[in-house]
Amino acid sequence: MRYVRDNIACLEGYTPGFQPKEADFIKLNTNENPYPPSPLSIKAMKAACEESIRKYPPPLADDFRDAASTVLHVKPEEIICGFGSDDILTIAVRTFCDQGDPVAFTYPSYSLYEILAGIQGAQSLIVDFPEDFSLPEELKDTGAKLTLLANPNAPSGTLIKPSTIKTLAAGLAGILLVDEAYVDFASDNCLRLIRECDNLVITRTFSKAYSLAGLRFGFAIANPHLVNEMMKVKDSYNVSAPGMAGAKAAIEDQKWLKKNVDQIINTRKTLSAGLESLGFHCQPSETNFVLAEAPENTVAKELYQRLFENKILVRYFNMPRLDHCLRITVGTDKQIARLLAVLKEILNEEEM
Repeated sequence: MRYVRDNIACLEGYTPGFQPKEADFIKLNTNENPYPPSPLSIKAMKAACEESIRKYPPPLADDFRDAASTVLHVKPEEIICGFGSDDILTIAVRTFCDQGDPVAFTYPSYSLYEILAGIQGAQSLIVDFPEDFSLPEELKDTGAKLTLLANPNAPSGTLIKPSTIKTLAAGLAGILLVDEAYVDFASDNCLRLIRECDNLVITRTFSKAYSLAGLRFGFAIANPHLVNEMMKVKDSYNVSAPGMAGAKAAIEDQKWLKKNVDQIINTRKTLSAGLESLGFHCQPSETNFVLAEAPENTVAKELYQRLFENKILVRYFNMPRLDHCLRITVGTDKQIARLLAVLKEILNEEEM
């Protein structure tokens, strides 16, 4: 007897980046921030644990919505919170898509999109990025109920201009969700389009720039009608009291955010230049990682393995268009110097 839905039984689940148990690894594989979160955030979480952990949290995370609306210049009713932005993505798919409905997204991009469509029993419509990772023309013609677009894109790190995304949203009959998980490291964002595009949803996370990946807190901004519909789908209490308190304090501490982001952007330049000098080809990154095509006459998977043997973790994807690349998180200056030194040693050995 089969107890599992057919679409679940044939589904391959999401594969997260490797998490080592040993503490001596240089971990550059899951795009975590190498710097600590705002001390105000830590203080707020501790206070929340002491004062309110025995009670259910506010179901709509009102304190965070009020704080975020002030910082981002939107209305509280235009915000919905979730257990990480992945939770928001799940809510969106469940809200806007019936079983069998088309969900469109680009490739290569965040692999969770296809999995979420599969869980819902929706139809995945995959549109290939061109070589330069510009917006594919075909994306506007899919007829999808929901179109998912990571911007900046992962794993390429590239950014599509908001003006181009505005044109895309205007041409779609369904919802356009722009996943801005890495936008704090980018030169532009789509937030201003919320008032111009009533079919636009923007998702954001505290896992990257805010150094709170372990907190699992994300949110979306959209017009209040869409937010109200998504509210029907979310779990009753889908963010914790410490999570809400920590995220509220973090988003209010924009000075701390800017300091860490500026440091990562500076180190990103060092990483890209160092990789290029070793023969890698790097995509122009607007994130906290760099997608680097391995030098000629080398094998990316072998470079990944050699780095692993030297206690340095990067991300290797055994997938078309990515299997000749390494995705490398921007760590501290010291970590990046070590990475580049080890890569130089490896490449010199291969030339001998």
